[in-house]
Amino acid sequence: MGSIRRSKTKRRTRYMLAATVTMMTFTEIMFRDLDQIHADLRSPKHLAQYKVTKAAEDLPGLGKYYCIQCAKWFEGEHNLDEHQRGKNHKRRLRLLKQEPYTQKEAESAAGFGSYEKGKGQKIGS
Repeated sequence: MGSIRRSKTKRRTRYMLAATVTMMTFTEIMFRDLDQIHADLRSPKHLAQYKVTKAAEDLPGLGKYYCIQCAKWFEGEHNLDEHQRGKNHKRRLRLLKQEPYTQKEAESAAGFGSYEKGKGQKIGS
């Protein structure tokens, strides 16, 4: 007795579904950059301007439970607490400890403007 094979249409459908989900994750999911989150932490006005752009009906938990450091909404307080104890939140906190580069620093690194000696880290030999 031979082995039972799945139909080719079943495989093709499963492949097409995976490709659709993959394309959706790359194109539709946009995360806030670290410099935007730094601005949110410094200025409540900046955060309020961002929250106004989102309709509360479309957000999880009607927009009540928001993690500022990760820029994510959650369904309930329990989910937010679990997230704050998790690895991804702690990693984001570690990344946010570093101050973002200013425009002046970026231009001096690219070779524009003047370089101020003594501003960098001292590295021992």
